[in-house]
Amino acid sequence: MKATKDLNMKVIAIKTRKFLPPKDDLWKLLSENIKFLKENSIVAVTSKVVAIAEGRCIAKDKVSDKDQLIISEADKYIPRHKSYQQLVIQTIKNNMIIASAGIDESNGAGFYILWPKDPKFSAKYIWQFLRKKYHVKNLGVIITDSRLIPLRRGVVGISIGYFGFKPLKDYRKTKDIFGREFKMELSNLPDSLASAAVLEMGEGIEQQPVAIIEDIPNLAFIDHEWIPSSKDDSFDIVAQEDMFYTLIKSVKWKKGGGGKNQ
Repeated sequence: MKATKDLNMKVIAIKTRKFLPPKDDLWKLLSENIKFLKENSIVAVTSKVVAIAEGRCIAKDKVSDKDQLIISEADKYIPRHKSYQQLVIQTIKNNMIIASAGIDESNGAGFYILWPKDPKFSAKYIWQFLRKKYHVKNLGVIITDSRLIPLRRGVVGISIGYFGFKPLKDYRKTKDIFGREFKMELSNLPDSLASAAVLEMGEGIEQQPVAIIEDIPNLAFIDHEWIPSSKDDSFDIVAQEDMFYTLIKSVKWKKGGGGKNQ
């Protein structure tokens, strides 16, 4: 394990060929477009290309009811008629609140693109490939997507899977610049890195599904899955312990299919 510090972070988005559904070769895409990886780097890959590589695509003309597809992929959902102007179905999937269970049509060439089946495993699999190919020891991988923040217009990047580094920077029991001890402060590194990467990769026709992040401060690399020492150190938390649980529990969520049918 090695932590980086006192560095100026750099994000490099990589333009690639079109990655084509319903299935394409992710390993070839990465090999052709990543020429070199420095130690202590993060590779960000969009969830869309990971899903296409896994064949997680369904032709739109084969789906008679998109809402039912969303419900089948969601862990929990709120019916469309309860959303503003019925624009989306609000869902919870993989312990994240996300619109439409992550299913996307943009840049899909006539297909619905689902989320990767298991984003955490996908991140580990990509990590293993890159680490071996580019002969690096300290490396992280994040799989990115975008979502809205309440009471803000526009999407920001989010990590739906990560591997190779500790996800939290813990400030608890340290002191601020005036000597006051932090009680709750934790920095969410996967989502912070995803937000920076997605800003560079773009949301439209940029055709930049991969980014390399270098010289990252406050990051500790590991070569195994992050295992918290206690529930207070876990990256994922149960809804009942979430700061926004008052809002979450005020809605009557319905149970979805959890992706078991795809």
